[in-house]
Amino acid sequence: MPTAGAEESGVQLSDLPYDRLHIDGRWQAPDAEGERLTVISPFTEELTAVVPSGTAYDMDRAVAAAREVVDRGDWDRLGLVRRIELLTTFRDLLTAAAEEMAALITHEMGCPITQSRNNQVAGPLALLDEYLSVASAHRFREVRRSANGAAALVTREPVGVVAAITPWNMPLLTAMHKIVPAILAGCSVVLKPSPEAPLSAYLLAHLLESAGLPPGVFNLVPGDRKTGEHLVTHPGVDKVAFTGSLGAGRRIAALCGKDLRRVTLELGGKSAAIALDDADLGTTVEALRMGSFRNSGQVCSLKTRVLVPAKREAELLDRLAAMVASMSVGDPRDPRTQIGPVVSARQRGVVEGYVQVARDEGAAVVVGGGRPHALRTGWYVEPTVLSRVLPRMRVAQEEIFGPVLSVIAYRDEDEAVAIANDSIYGLSGAVFSEDPQRALSVARRIRTGTVEINGCAAGPAAPVGGVKGSGIGREGGVEGMESYLEVKSIGLPTAVAAALRHQIRRPGES
Repeated sequence: MPTAGAEESGVQLSDLPYDRLHIDGRWQAPDAEGERLTVISPFTEELTAVVPSGTAYDMDRAVAAAREVVDRGDWDRLGLVRRIELLTTFRDLLTAAAEEMAALITHEMGCPITQSRNNQVAGPLALLDEYLSVASAHRFREVRRSANGAAALVTREPVGVVAAITPWNMPLLTAMHKIVPAILAGCSVVLKPSPEAPLSAYLLAHLLESAGLPPGVFNLVPGDRKTGEHLVTHPGVDKVAFTGSLGAGRRIAALCGKDLRRVTLELGGKSAAIALDDADLGTTVEALRMGSFRNSGQVCSLKTRVLVPAKREAELLDRLAAMVASMSVGDPRDPRTQIGPVVSARQRGVVEGYVQVARDEGAAVVVGGGRPHALRTGWYVEPTVLSRVLPRMRVAQEEIFGPVLSVIAYRDEDEAVAIANDSIYGLSGAVFSEDPQRALSVARRIRTGTVEINGCAAGPAAPVGGVKGSGIGREGGVEGMESYLEVKSIGLPTAVAAALRHQIRRPGES
């Protein structure tokens, strides 16, 4: 049921069949016994749409379709060149629908529209371009000779049926990190999006279908946690790719471990930004505007702990307070808005609970800490900066997933590194210094998957992922592509090896 607010945002929700599931290349009716998921706008608090919550029966149908297209072998035999052509067509379609996709994501989960355009859509398009480049140069087959003269054909073959489970905060980006390399590898996919933000997945399914993907290659079944567990444990699934919370990741890892099912987990973070004693604090704070508060603080790789020399703490706090005061909080459809609502009333309660815990433990609220008085409707939390935070406080250890930044003072460089590494997470991080070589030296000491120096992002060619509680495996770049391939070695007679070596002329042939 579309709302007036949906029409004002430019999204025509009625254009897509939200009462259906996308299975085996067709929009199909869901199980009549299934329940429904209601999508509520986080800024109007009104009903946006109702979609099916897939049942075990629905998931069985989706996995069967994905399994058939893999087992028949037609999809793999179609060849890499054709798969690249199909995804290039998809890229053109997504580019044409970029504004619609951005507005849809803003409406379903509250991301400010400018960030939806730049991060939620332009980012996935850049990622798609990088995967296309990686695939076209990838060596799927090669002949190797050992020192003793033995020869082998080493192939990289599709892992099979992929279960992709995505969160609500970056719905398109996290889906593309799974769907694109899987399709390029020759796999098929069953996507289960988050119950809070399934609508963008419907537009994604429509665009993939319009690009000409064969039936069964991509399947969409929204659902709750029970639906997700049925998919994760389905005997027809070969690999699970999940982005979400640490708790859910642990559960999925346990389920996959039981059956030795391949799994990639991109989980939470409590990343530290270290401002060294020679850092330009003006540059540091401006980088933290989006580096700490992007998407209203609802990004797992944000730098939510800022470490600063004790002698420069007061200066940093003043600059942070001024920066936060300059951030527009309001309607996410307004291009000037930098802080929108959090995704749900429940999430707002979680964020507010952590601010109170911080106060109870002795931290001080420098700016923010409440609800914007001028906004009577919507699940808003003021962007908040906390001082007097100690490394072992809960707000310094636990992922809040809201616009809350903790400032921690340190004595020297060794202590800064120790505080940064004092976390169950290890997803991202940052170092700021006027001396890039010094910053690089410190970055190498931080136990985390990604580190940015002076606000420089690693870019879509670099793999992303974490250590410790931040996950298993990597997405993006060559490493992300490899996670959807199985390696096989075939021993060859010398003459056959020589002939094959001549035939395999370039990377990308499959």
